[in-house]
Amino acid sequence: MSCSISGEVPEEPVVSTKSGLLFEKRLIERHISDYGKCPVTGEPLTMDDIIPVKTGKIVKPRPVQAASIPGMLGMFQIEWDGLMLSSFALEQQLHTARQELSHALYQHDAACRLWQKSCGGRGDGSCSKKIHPGISGDVIKELQDCNAALSQQRKRRQIPATLAPVDALKRYTQLNSYPLHKTNKPGILSLDIHYPKDVIATGGVDSTAVVFDLPSGQIVSTLSGHSKRVTSVRFAAEGELVVTGSADKTVRVWQNSENGNYDCRHTLKDHNAEVQAVTVHATNKYFVSASLDGTWCFYDLASGLCLAQASYSFVSHFQKQFSDSWRTSGAQVKIWDVKSQANVARFEGHVGAVTISFSENGYFLATAAHDSVKIWDLRKLRNFRTFSLYDEDTATETVEFDHSGNYLALGGSDIRVYQVASVKSDWNSIKILPDLSGTGKATSLKFGPDAKYIAVGSMDRNLRIFGLPEEDQSES
Repeated sequence: MSCSISGEVPEEPVVSTKSGLLFEKRLIERHISDYGKCPVTGEPLTMDDIIPVKTGKIVKPRPVQAASIPGMLGMFQIEWDGLMLSSFALEQQLHTARQELSHALYQHDAACRLWQKSCGGRGDGSCSKKIHPGISGDVIKELQDCNAALSQQRKRRQIPATLAPVDALKRYTQLNSYPLHKTNKPGILSLDIHYPKDVIATGGVDSTAVVFDLPSGQIVSTLSGHSKRVTSVRFAAEGELVVTGSADKTVRVWQNSENGNYDCRHTLKDHNAEVQAVTVHATNKYFVSASLDGTWCFYDLASGLCLAQASYSFVSHFQKQFSDSWRTSGAQVKIWDVKSQANVARFEGHVGAVTISFSENGYFLATAAHDSVKIWDLRKLRNFRTFSLYDEDTATETVEFDHSGNYLALGGSDIRVYQVASVKSDWNSIKILPDLSGTGKATSLKFGPDAKYIAVGSMDRNLRIFGLPEEDQSES
């Protein structure tokens, strides 16, 4: 006997008093609760019409397939095939889900980039444009007062009695070589000297800047924090601060602490591309950074606040008050007035990126590029001398006047020192120093106090000091 619903032998059989049909109790109970009628005849049916049938314990007969070993193997094969088909279907679903997720993530990333680009955001998740307060009238007056004071000093400038003479520079040779940066990422891209203490700061390809005490020959502090190469480094505030620019798009201000180390005081993220140069104003209260994103930023040194940001069409040096050298990404140098933001001079004629250096005498500007080195008269705004030092495959990487304005040094595949003369007189070559790094690329250089030595950085890890040997110093 079998159930009229399932067709199988019931475990708990019941019978309908109206139709006499046999059912499995749990099945007919569910059907009556859902429909209230007989599943076969369709007559109204209640549980009162169902009576149990008493039987002995039923043993279900073995399926025909399980009655033999070949039959059982067939059952197992059918189950295995079903499992494999189910696994294949799941793998297809997983692959489809992964593709959909990857596409969704790509769309999300593209949307974020478009949004950041449209609203001036950087790639660090910040989307809103920063509002800069601008260069106030008080700041402009402070800059103009500083300019007037420096102009008066320049008029009364005399050659220091302690300045190294030309004969001494002719005998300069390498005195020392200091391995300051890592060997796995060699290269010194920038350096600066704090004259009162003879302390040198270098910026390297290894993402660090190093503050080095030359008299003792010891590293004072290693400035770690940038994630890419340090392209520019400058001392500020009597050596208490160091400003660094990096290819990681940031500018950092480091402050000297009680233990002698320099700790990061400000991390400035106003640029969207590599920061190529930083330079500090003569007031020691402000500094400027320039980036490959085509903008410059004017900062308050104490607070780290960006007072103004504009395109390169507004900056090179502000009225010659910003010290040291500067590198521009184009082949043209412009000088602007900070108050009116008007272009007061434009120097053209170079090929490639230009490195510039102002002379402290206030008269000359030296510009160096891949093609040549040009000397400009700032009084008449014209080029009066051009040095073509190397072949067309070798660029002049750096150019620097000494603090007195009497010497000019050029760096490329070697280091060449010239004696500064007047516009009409010849600028004589004093000394040619070899690039002993073996890289053929002197990337940065700086005269020491009174031109007593020349510090040179190349594309190896060593800072090299060229000067007069001790036996020659005693003779002189």
